Amino acid sequence: MERTGAALIDIDGVLTVSWEPLPGAVEAMERLRAEGIPLALVTNTTSRTRARIAERLAGAGFPVGPDDILTAPAVTAAHLRAHHPGARCLLINDGDVRGDLSGVTLVEEEDAEGAAPDVVVLGGAGGAFTYAALNRAFRLLQQGAPLVAMHRNLYWRTAGGYDLDTGAFLLGLERAARTEAVVTGKPARAFFAAALTHLGADPGRTLMVGDDIDTDVLAAQRHGITGVLVRTGKYRPETQAAADGTPDHVVDSFADVPALLEGLGR
Repeated sequence: MERTGAALIDIDGVLTVSWEPLPGAVEAMERLRAEGIPLALVTNTTSRTRARIAERLAGAGFPVGPDDILTAPAVTAAHLRAHHPGARCLLINDGDVRGDLSGVTLVEEEDAEGAAPDVVVLGGAGGAFTYAALNRAFRLLQQGAPLVAMHRNLYWRTAGGYDLDTGAFLLGLERAARTEAVVTGKPARAFFAAALTHLGADPGRTLMVGDDIDTDVLAAQRHGITGVLVRTGKYRPETQAAADGTPDHVVDSFADVPALLEGLGR
């Protein structure tokens, strides 16, 4: 690749697990800052707003602020404003991200005239993904409502182990309702494009560092970005072996990224 000019960095599983910093991650981020490398934290996290994510990371020592973070909810809001302006949206999500959904009308019930929500939006899985909530979404989809999903992640890594995520439920809804969701977070092309635009970066001079070989790394490589897979978070050797592509680089952890950049000729 050309000399690296920017870095896109996943958060969960790369910098932190259950919001606790992984060994060496803070120091590696400080080194990237000291070397003047433009960076953006790009995450499918749907449990917190950009402001709350930045607050938590900064409290753990990471030199980042809200403007350094691009979330799936923020990109979802842009999609809804562009493609479903004024729509009444039913959001099923574990966590409060309304602060990142500016310009989007969220509803839980029919309006005074009995009109149902116009669009079904799936965020991150958790306690909100009850049978009643998913069945209501299913019925709206049967009636023709479009389906927008913030991501397709099947699971994520917590301090207690792996937990099911939205993709496991999304597949069932799509098949049952015979529809296909528009996915706005990673691995969507629009998500990576938004991150590159945010940094003013060229894909050929940008790294994407992630723990998900499909959603983070191979997806970025399909868009001309150099992929770096870390062996932390949700990484599993069998998942890498079964993937339909090969990462450009594999390192043990984010702590190894500054040395990788130096070796690439930064």
